[in-house]
Amino acid sequence: MVKKGSVTIFFTLILSLMVSLLCAGLESVRMAAARTQLLCSVDTGLYSLFGQYDKMLLKDYDLFFLDGSCGGGALKMARIYDNLEDCMQPVLRQNGQKLRIRQGGFTGYCLATDQDGEAFYRQVTRCMRDTLGSQGVRFLLKRLEDRRKQTQEAEDTGNRAESGRTLDSYNAEMDQAAQHSQEARSAQEKQNGETPHGQSQSGEKSQPPGGGFSDGTSGKVVNPVTVIQRIRKRGILELVLPRGRELSGNSVDRRTLVSGRRLQSGMPVPGMGDRDDTYVSQVLFQQYLMEKLGNYRKPGAGGLKYQAEYVLSGKDSDLKNLKSVARKLLTIREGVNFAYLLSDSVKRTEAHALALTIASTFLVPPAAGIIEGALLLCWAFAESVLDVRELFDGGKVPLVKTSQDWQISLSSLPHLLDGLDSLRKKTDKGMSYEDYLQVFLMTRSKRDRVYRGMDMIENRIRSQNGRSTFQLDSCIAAVEASVDAACGKRRLTAVKQYCYD
Repeated sequence: MVKKGSVTIFFTLILSLMVSLLCAGLESVRMAAARTQLLCSVDTGLYSLFGQYDKMLLKDYDLFFLDGSCGGGALKMARIYDNLEDCMQPVLRQNGQKLRIRQGGFTGYCLATDQDGEAFYRQVTRCMRDTLGSQGVRFLLKRLEDRRKQTQEAEDTGNRAESGRTLDSYNAEMDQAAQHSQEARSAQEKQNGETPHGQSQSGEKSQPPGGGFSDGTSGKVVNPVTVIQRIRKRGILELVLPRGRELSGNSVDRRTLVSGRRLQSGMPVPGMGDRDDTYVSQVLFQQYLMEKLGNYRKPGAGGLKYQAEYVLSGKDSDLKNLKSVARKLLTIREGVNFAYLLSDSVKRTEAHALALTIASTFLVPPAAGIIEGALLLCWAFAESVLDVRELFDGGKVPLVKTSQDWQISLSSLPHLLDGLDSLRKKTDKGMSYEDYLQVFLMTRSKRDRVYRGMDMIENRIRSQNGRSTFQLDSCIAAVEASVDAACGKRRLTAVKQYCYD
């Protein structure tokens, strides 16, 4: 009996240990299942939450962002978290675990405008890489780099020509010649005693300052430099825009846009990508701006019409931005055309002969060189007016001219305003207005392009019904959520991140 009892006690002890081990295992499995269920609920909640992305941003701009303002303008993270918990509840109630959320919140969140719009920038460049592919990206880089170098050289030439004060030197020489002529006439009048001031003995009026060559019909002497100087004082848009095209008068208060107001900021999210400042990404970004934003040739819908011009110039109205781009175009084309005239011996000879005629007329032969430079600069300006007018009219202009491409003759300069459209030559080679805009965008800093690009997107969406308070600094790109839940007497914690990138 004693032996039987001792065996019973032994097996009882062994069984109690096995039951304890089994219960511990079951509890461990139950807690592991609860932990997994909590993680799944957070995942499901984040997927459901970020599935509520702004549909207009996706449709018009291929961007995924969650409107953290819930349509109200300012960021409402508490309401966003409540939405997250609501999306988690169906999963938490499964399997009879009776998980209850005790507390939770966002330990980090990234907005579209954080880090100077880095989240916005990364989405754009990724979108363009996916759209173009590696071969398309290489082709875009090569084409843009070639055009950028040639355009920069042309702009430098145009700026040097203007900063050389060629026309100022010409005006000084002509003023000096006119003064000497006036002194000579005064002395002649005193000798004759009866010749009226300002007339010769034959009764003809003396040559006015700035004489030039005969127009070939009436014998009247016309100086092309004087005529072009008057034309240069006209409004830039009056010279270069085609007739009959309606201009946008839209304007915007920049203080209400991303680049002009104080922005809301997020909280750091661990593991978010670093800044991307590579040349390739910048080229892709400016290509995106050209595709998604409006310009003079293809006006945007809502807000400012000339949006690419705004990114370049940053003015508060379409007209101001268009004027700024027109001046830049005119400067570049003037540089290209001036460089060509210097290399064309036939046209240099023609300008030199006319310069000698003008210098002889005013009895200032030493000024022939200055007059020739002024003639070449005015000739290049007149050709550039025709070029820019063609660009704004939707045509193309060769980046580097040849004698076959040249449009206006030296003798036609005084009649430039009469032949703005009839003198233009059509061609299918060269660069278009959009091509020049694309090159110009690369001259702006990354920060300017990103902020102004966001300005135009924000301005466009605000023009839609019910979206007047839309703000990109309320748009969420990524979050990190931390949730504490109770499973019986146990406390579980889950930390999860979600990012559109």
